[in-house]
Amino acid sequence: MRFGYVHFAFLGPESLLAAEASECAADQNAFWAYHDALFTIQNGESGGAYQTDSLKDVAAQLGLDMPIFSECLDSGKHRDLVQEESAWVRSIGVQSTPAFVLDGQPIVGAQPFEVFQQAIEARLNR
Repeated sequence: MRFGYVHFAFLGPESLLAAEASECAADQNAFWAYHDALFTIQNGESGGAYQTDSLKDVAAQLGLDMPIFSECLDSGKHRDLVQEESAWVRSIGVQSTPAFVLDGQPIVGAQPFEVFQQAIEARLNR
């Protein structure tokens, strides 16, 4: 798995497509800007905000190279990655967000700093 983030597309086909689109944005060094923009348009599960046209509109608003972004999204270039990461997250027991993974172990929910500190210290003391 990568360092930084892992996709957990669990709200149906729209969240899967949005995760793929975020990887297409990452190809243009715009993952976090795209990620943040998606949260401003979210509309709940299957609310229509994450359909192909809407996702492309977000990319255009961010100034991404649209022929490259569209080809990436339309081709499903990152579909396998998103599906594999989402399956892995489920396999370690994560069922909701927020969730964090430290050395393969999930920390689920909005936890206080001390929970993270304890997990990190336990890892460092192995």
